[in-house]
Amino acid sequence: MKALVAGGAGFIGSHLIDALLMEGHEVVCIDNFFIGTEENIAHLKGNPHFKFYRQDLTQLEPVLKIFQAEQVDYVFHLAANSDIQASAQSPLIEYKNTYSTTFILLECMRLCAVKKLFFASTSAVYGEQMGVQVSEEAVALEPISYYGGAKLGSEGIISSFAYMNDMNALVFRFPNVIGPRLTHGVIFDFVKRLKENPSHLRILGDGQQSKPYLYVLDLVNAIMQFKDTPKGVTLYNVGVETQTSVTRIAQIVCEKMGLTGIPFEYTGGRGGWKGDVPVFAYNLEKIHTAGWHASMTSDEAVAKTVEAVL
Repeated sequence: MKALVAGGAGFIGSHLIDALLMEGHEVVCIDNFFIGTEENIAHLKGNPHFKFYRQDLTQLEPVLKIFQAEQVDYVFHLAANSDIQASAQSPLIEYKNTYSTTFILLECMRLCAVKKLFFASTSAVYGEQMGVQVSEEAVALEPISYYGGAKLGSEGIISSFAYMNDMNALVFRFPNVIGPRLTHGVIFDFVKRLKENPSHLRILGDGQQSKPYLYVLDLVNAIMQFKDTPKGVTLYNVGVETQTSVTRIAQIVCEKMGLTGIPFEYTGGRGGWKGDVPVFAYNLEKIHTAGWHASMTSDEAVAKTVEAVL
C-alpha cells in the first residue's frame, strides 16, 4: 500500500515509517518540523519508496494537493503537539497542531475517498483517575490538560467522519512513549540538567508521580499488528502494566551516567505542573486478549531510553 504518515519526522512517526518501509510499503511523510526533526528522517534520504513534504497540516488546500497527487491508501496521523507543558502556556498550540491537523486530514480523506486511518490518541483523555485502572469503556472522560482535550475532541470528529464516510479508524490511547530519537520529556530533561550541573538534580513535584512508560518500538509493533481493522472505529489502550516513579527515573539516569550521591531537590506538590496527571494506570485486558503484549516493563523502557539519550 501507499501510506501517508502525518508527523512522520517526529519521534514516533519516524520509527513507524521505518517499520512500514521494512514491510514493503511506500511511504509519504508530511511534517513541518514543529516537533519533528530532519535528523529523524535523514537516513531515509534517497530511498525510492519514501517521499517527504515539508508542509503545515493545518492548511487544507496544499495538503489536499498532496493527497490528490499521491493517491494514498492509508493515513497514519501522529501529528500533534506532544509537549504538554508548552501548550499549558498557550492553548492555541493544541487547537492548531493537535485538533486542526485531525480535521484537515479527515477532510482530505473524505474528498479523496481514503478509507483507512490510524490515530495516535492518549491516556490524557481520561484525566485524573487517582490511579484507578481505566479501560476503553470508561464513562468519565475528563481531560485536565489542553492536550488531552484536543485529543478527545479529535476522537469525536474521527467518530463522525468514520460513520458518515464509511471509514475504518484504529485509535490507540497510549501513555508516555520513550526510546531512541526522544526530543523532550522527563528523561531528556534530567540528562540535560545533570550534564549542565551534576551537583544536584531539580525534580518537579514530589517525585512520587508514577506512570507507565512504553518503549517506542513496542508501540510501533502494535500499530503494525492492528493496522487492518474492521469498519468503524476500533479503540485500544496500549501500554504496560507497570509504572515508574519520577524519583526512580532520576535514580536510573544517575546510575547510567555513573553519578553517585546526587541530591534530589523537589519543588513539591503532587503534579509536576498544572494539567499533569500524577498517577496513572491502564486496564490492558482488551489488547492483551487480542494478542499483543509489550516486550519491556516500564523500568526497562526507561533504562534503555536513558542509554539511547546518552
